[in-house]
Amino acid sequence: MNKLKGGTAEEIALWIRQGLADHLLYSVGKDVINSTSRDWYLSAAHVVRDRMIERWMETMRGYYDQDVKRVYYLSMEFLIGRTLANGMINMGVHAPLREAVLDYGYDLAELESWEVEPALGTGGLGRLAACLLDSMATLDLPGFGYGIRYEYGMFTQHIEQGNQVEAPENWLRYGNPWEFPRPGVIFPVRFGGKVVQAKDADGRWRHQWHDAEEVMAMAYDLPVPGYGGKTVNNLRLWSAKSTREFNLRYFNAGNYIEAVKDKTESENLSKVLYPSDSTARGKELRFKQEYFFVSASLQDILTRYRRHHEGFDALPDRVAMQLNDTHPALAVTELMRILLDDYHYDFDRALNITRRCFAYTNHTLLPEALETWPVELFERLLPRHLQIIYEINQEYLLGVRKRFPDDADLLRRLSLIDEMGERRVRMAHLAFAGSHRVNGVAQIHTELMKSTIFADFHRVEPGKIIGITNGITPRRWLLSANPRLARLITSRIGEGWITDLERLRDLEPLADDGEFREAFRAVKRANKERLATVVQQRLGVDVDLFSLFDVMVKRIHEYKRQLLNVLAVVARYNRIRANPEAPIPPRTVIIGGKAAPGYAMAKLIIKLINDIARTINADPAVGRRLRLAFVPNYNVSTAELIIPAAELSEQISTAGTEASGTGNMKLALNGALTIGTWDGATIEIAKAVGPENMFLFGLTADEVQAKRRQGYRAWDHFQADAELRLALDQIGSGFFSPDQPDRFRPIFDSLTHGGDHYLLLADFAAYQAAQAKADALYADPEAWTRQAVLTVARMGYFSADRTVREYAERVWGLGPGGKDQGGL
Repeated sequence: MNKLKGGTAEEIALWIRQGLADHLLYSVGKDVINSTSRDWYLSAAHVVRDRMIERWMETMRGYYDQDVKRVYYLSMEFLIGRTLANGMINMGVHAPLREAVLDYGYDLAELESWEVEPALGTGGLGRLAACLLDSMATLDLPGFGYGIRYEYGMFTQHIEQGNQVEAPENWLRYGNPWEFPRPGVIFPVRFGGKVVQAKDADGRWRHQWHDAEEVMAMAYDLPVPGYGGKTVNNLRLWSAKSTREFNLRYFNAGNYIEAVKDKTESENLSKVLYPSDSTARGKELRFKQEYFFVSASLQDILTRYRRHHEGFDALPDRVAMQLNDTHPALAVTELMRILLDDYHYDFDRALNITRRCFAYTNHTLLPEALETWPVELFERLLPRHLQIIYEINQEYLLGVRKRFPDDADLLRRLSLIDEMGERRVRMAHLAFAGSHRVNGVAQIHTELMKSTIFADFHRVEPGKIIGITNGITPRRWLLSANPRLARLITSRIGEGWITDLERLRDLEPLADDGEFREAFRAVKRANKERLATVVQQRLGVDVDLFSLFDVMVKRIHEYKRQLLNVLAVVARYNRIRANPEAPIPPRTVIIGGKAAPGYAMAKLIIKLINDIARTINADPAVGRRLRLAFVPNYNVSTAELIIPAAELSEQISTAGTEASGTGNMKLALNGALTIGTWDGATIEIAKAVGPENMFLFGLTADEVQAKRRQGYRAWDHFQADAELRLALDQIGSGFFSPDQPDRFRPIFDSLTHGGDHYLLLADFAAYQAAQAKADALYADPEAWTRQAVLTVARMGYFSADRTVREYAERVWGLGPGGKDQGGL
């Protein structure tokens, strides 16, 4: 297969055309006459996969031969999106494959639509992980992902009578042509049992974990190609397999359920992402999932390491492990357990090795979102790990007590165990104490970490917390998602921006070029037409293509403030109804996102959005001057449709609550202007793009804290603003829900009498003023387009390539090709 390495354009085209026919016959089992478009998708997938495999094998062989230092990215989520389009682009076969498929009578876009998106994540956390893997491969860094192969993912979101309804997301029903099962890579994972102390042959006390139940973790590999195809890294996902497949005795006795009970319960571990924790069984399943994947991953990592090394003192020189949030934090205790119990390292030596291997990325500033687990759960399921947590806690607090002997309250706050009420293990504290570096994901997030949730840790270890702002891969989010804009950019400044996004700066002079602005608008118009067609087909909502496409797509949560957006939509609706002749620019508001199944308020917000949309979209007095559409089941593929068409990007979280955000970056990179608060990475986007090219509004994080300290009175804002009062009264009184007038009373009460925790009412007037500025600018297409071009041109900093370089230099001690840079 050496011809895969290169060849002329004609040779590659011939190989692809022949490969399509061969795979249709030998891999899919169809001939040209009775084949379907889905058959041709599978054939195309195998052709691209073939292109990846040789480079994948060569990449892995190179890593083994050179014994490189590797980065292992541990994450509960990898929202990788569809692979075919991204794989074609990164392997350099998009154009010849498109032509070959066309020769066989098919459109490549039709084939791409058959790919079912892997349900391996929910939002920003998983998408960041996917972007970083793409960048590691593009930068030729030995970066590997570890996660869980969820059979059903989180859920598919259906909207029925305006309500979110969750259905299983059975993305594997037809198989996955991109994955490689590895039945030879399988490890036992243990739960329960008891810990026994016994003396070894040298008379030293050892801990032994006995009578535990076992589940097997089997590996599935997905290749991760970098742009240009030089390096292809690996994403390894674990699937749970029972050690007891079938109980024949129960079956023969007619007890068919008991016959497969063990198999079913074991394999539940990899069924669903984030099972509901509203029940004790759900909590236990989540907890077991977290240990399942880190235990299997560490066994795999150490097996690979020991092919070149006997002892583990060199482990930090060859292994860097990044904890993506607290879900993988149990990896700290698992590595300690292995070093202590399996290889008989002393505690201090084991802890030193462990800390030098691990780094932890924090993703939240909300104290209630910091993960904790009951001590009782550890006692029952991971008794040895609880002992190790106690030992780590003792070691850490002893060091603190020596430096701060008179501050007992500091010890309580820093403890890995929360002793208030039900005793719980603080997973963020475990991740912090077990890592050599902790990072925030935006500048403001990092500073707030130091002053709020990790203030005590920062006082004790002032150099440990650093900031590395998130980034996005331009290959997925511009080159693949927005090919029209990518072609326009390349036609003017060349292809260098694809791997060096700072090259977009060369577009700046073109912001003043009328011809380029017109071409830029034509691209946006075409993308809007594509989205409008889908909105019409799926939702029956007819939109004005000349209206401002105002987009808010993200997880539904009170702190993200979709409600603030909705209040402004209702106020706009009321202005149009009150004065139909007023020169109010047309607006199409598009909202998308999922609510956690157990999050009642978020689900009520979705219902409110849909009820308001039904009312507005059916009102003849409004016509197409205002449209509201909730796009169901928001995922990567939907994002690739919506983001290129967006013109206004809503980033309106309460200041001080959003760690970073990456949707803000994707939308700006595709030419949307931002309306937003001083929060997360939006602050850094403002610094890069220029605040004059955005619509910034609202309280800062410091002002939010001050207002809360002084005693925030939401009712005063409600009474003082007539538009706000009318909008809220309509929501609370049943104007949008005549069939159930009190349906949205909980929303009204939470904002007016319940404290308005996220300060929507305090920011409403400023938000309205910012929206008015957006209306005014949109009325001048040339001025709007100029700012949109400047926005794209100044987004180079937000490439995931820059993010990964920072991690490599400041955290992992890693150079290109896995060269150890030291520094740990």
